Amino acid sequence: MDQLILFVVSLIANLFSAFSGGGAGLLQLPVLIFLGLPFGVALATHKVASVALGVGATLRHMREDTLERRFTLFVLGTGLPGVVLGASLILQVPGRWAEIALGCLTLGLGLYSGMRRQLGQHYRPSHRDRRGMVLGGAGLFFLGFLNGSLTSGTGLFVTLWLVRWFGLDYKRAVAYTLVLVGLFWNGTGALTLGMLGDIQWSWLPALLAGSLLGGYGGAHLAIRQGNRWIKRAFEVISILVGIKLI
Repeated sequence: MDQLILFVVSLIANLFSAFSGGGAGLLQLPVLIFLGLPFGVALATHKVASVALGVGATLRHMREDTLERRFTLFVLGTGLPGVVLGASLILQVPGRWAEIALGCLTLGLGLYSGMRRQLGQHYRPSHRDRRGMVLGGAGLFFLGFLNGSLTSGTGLFVTLWLVRWFGLDYKRAVAYTLVLVGLFWNGTGALTLGMLGDIQWSWLPALLAGSLLGGYGGAHLAIRQGNRWIKRAFEVISILVGIKLI
């Protein structure tokens, strides 16, 4: 019964996450804790499972060829060091106040996007000069730190940062978030947490299956529905994640 619950929760959480650009931890991480795992073990287990979300989304987005190679390497190069740093520190620090602060910020993301009706509806590349890339990279490093330490909702931050700072539309931003954050950032965080903490290996088959199928299905929906529906889903998930964290 536990395995069935894990599969269903993982499938639903990752389906919505892949469609909106983040938020799988909204449902999946609390369920792992509810079923009896300590926070550190639940976080490491969730990180490993969320890599399958990136795999499923990557398989779908590779058919669309929406990712630019140089920008992809830039996001990885600036974000991954932050992931390692955040994952290394989180097991030593009580995270309640950080969760509340992150919840308020995430709630603000959804409200901000809702008030900006044209945000992310068109692809208008911006801040691609040296100064813009340095500041944008600093932002990605900080978001990588949050991704490695406080897993819930950080993909939503990356999605909005790519839209607001770099001028991507929601469809492209979600593709980058799912492939780079879901696969590489979460994979690095899972490896770091796995070396420093414990993982509940017996629960992973059901979680991985749900994440893989949910990631592929959510990415398919995002590609088919377009920017307006993705924007609305992003706003709803951001507000729910923010409330949950608070």
